[in-house]
Amino acid sequence: MSDYIVSARKYRPDTFETLIGQDNIAKTLKNSIVRGKLAHAYLFCGPRGVGKTSTARIFAKTINCSNPGPDMEPCGECESCRSFAEGRSYCIRELDAASNNGVDDIKALMDQVQMPPQVGRYSVYIIDEVHMLSTSAFNAFLKTLEEPPAHAIFILATTEKHKILPTILSRCQTYDFSRISVGDMVRNLRAIAAKEGITIDDESLHIIAGKADGAMRDALTIFDQTVAFCGTDVHSGDVMKNLNVLGYEYHFRLVDAFLAGDYASAMLTFDEILAKGFNSQHFLSALGSHFRDLMVCGTAGLESLLDMPDSLRQRYAAQAAACSSGFLFRALGIVTACEASYKSSLNQRLHIEFALMQLSFLNGGVPASAPTVAPSVSARVSAPAPEPVHAPSAKTVETPVSEAAAPKAAEQKTPVPESPSAAEDVKSVAETAKPEARTPRARRGAVNTGASVSLNAMLNEDKEEKIDSAEEQAEAVDINTEQLAAAWKQLSEKQQKPRLKSALELAKVDLLAGDGYQTVEFEVSNEAQRKWIEENLLRELETDFRKFCGNPLVRLQVRVAETLEVQKAYLPREKAEELMSKHEEVRLLIKDFGLDTK
Repeated sequence: MSDYIVSARKYRPDTFETLIGQDNIAKTLKNSIVRGKLAHAYLFCGPRGVGKTSTARIFAKTINCSNPGPDMEPCGECESCRSFAEGRSYCIRELDAASNNGVDDIKALMDQVQMPPQVGRYSVYIIDEVHMLSTSAFNAFLKTLEEPPAHAIFILATTEKHKILPTILSRCQTYDFSRISVGDMVRNLRAIAAKEGITIDDESLHIIAGKADGAMRDALTIFDQTVAFCGTDVHSGDVMKNLNVLGYEYHFRLVDAFLAGDYASAMLTFDEILAKGFNSQHFLSALGSHFRDLMVCGTAGLESLLDMPDSLRQRYAAQAAACSSGFLFRALGIVTACEASYKSSLNQRLHIEFALMQLSFLNGGVPASAPTVAPSVSARVSAPAPEPVHAPSAKTVETPVSEAAAPKAAEQKTPVPESPSAAEDVKSVAETAKPEARTPRARRGAVNTGASVSLNAMLNEDKEEKIDSAEEQAEAVDINTEQLAAAWKQLSEKQQKPRLKSALELAKVDLLAGDGYQTVEFEVSNEAQRKWIEENLLRELETDFRKFCGNPLVRLQVRVAETLEVQKAYLPREKAEELMSKHEEVRLLIKDFGLDTK
């Protein structure tokens, strides 16, 4: 038990060749050693776990090595290399600035700097987490960092470059370390697993690499944790369970439900995810990433942007083929908007479920189980009325039905008692059901309130719309410029959103002619404003404006201003003249008090 060493320490890079994902930095440092152009101060900055301190140790060991290889790798056999490996080297010293961040610690370091090395040519001082030094310590370190002894070399490492004083940065050669790619981490983990005798599939390696978020040290730590849970035979299902990672299967199931318009299955899948303890916001982020991967997979030439095993890539390709680009684009927009407003939502679960419903209807899908609708007028009339006691006879009343059901309805007659009260009831209902006795809006309402929607009624809806349009055109009255201005003012004053109200008040409005319609065109300042109004507000604005101007055929459309007015007043005198030209009160005020406009 005591001999066990974690993989992050056991497989820590000790040569430039074993350094992962930082080839450009390794090449630059080796070239500087070959050419004998070593700086007196280096700054290694970048995310955690990408090899900053390891690179500093390799560099320090190499410049002190007595017999480096042809590719500038330390030999590992000379006295300097062996003393460093055994932890007894006085030429290479490490200082943790997180716990030694005061002026006294820097003064002690300055005293040590004056001592020449016993073995090797250079005394190398590696200061880790250098951004933790206090301002006083930085100031005390400045002079030594700028003009150290010839044998002293400083290597500063930090994860937060922005916290270091500019005067320190100007004295160092800065090397920015990048995150390690998923492919590089997978290759390194596969090699380590082979050395340790562990069987692990590519999907598990990609899950570990993705969870590490670009840090090789984190990936090795997660690898050790996974091996402790699974043993020497590691499978992706066990890795997901151990790391609490949301599996890909949920994403594929959700997208299949969205394509089928089955919002009920989508909501049940989301409930299952919550029941397993996954965070809702992480679910949104993962769903957005899934849509992104589908978009990338379905676009030729972007395959290199997918970091996943081949088996999973094939599944993504199959599902991407079933999704149109428009569907994926709109789905990404819905998920992104939901994620952006998630924290401000009071009912966060309902907020996500509503987004799932929107996604279910993106592909033109219809709910798998439509809600039950109240019976139509025809269904209520066709039911036989109770026969009164004094009804001498019964007469037949025909019930209005759709054309598709006309042949069957012609054979069926509903006997209705001839009593005065019952006859009047049936007569009033029948008159209400006549198409010519109802308004256009009432006719549309009758079509949509049936127990089941008639296919013929849906096909005839376009005809009714044309009839409505003709009737509205007969009632429409053309508006003039004055009526336009008055109606537009009412429309602007009604708005509650400050941004929309300001846009309408400042908009330039024009009245255009059309075929049976009058078009009111107003301009906004930019394309984003136009898109926002057209996608969310135009229909509501058009309805209100028609009411204010008394014309049901008026249409609204938005345009973007080609050129914006440039403010020409720069000097105080010019600004005063502009105010005086626009406001009579200002001119009189300046005149009465004799104010100087210069």
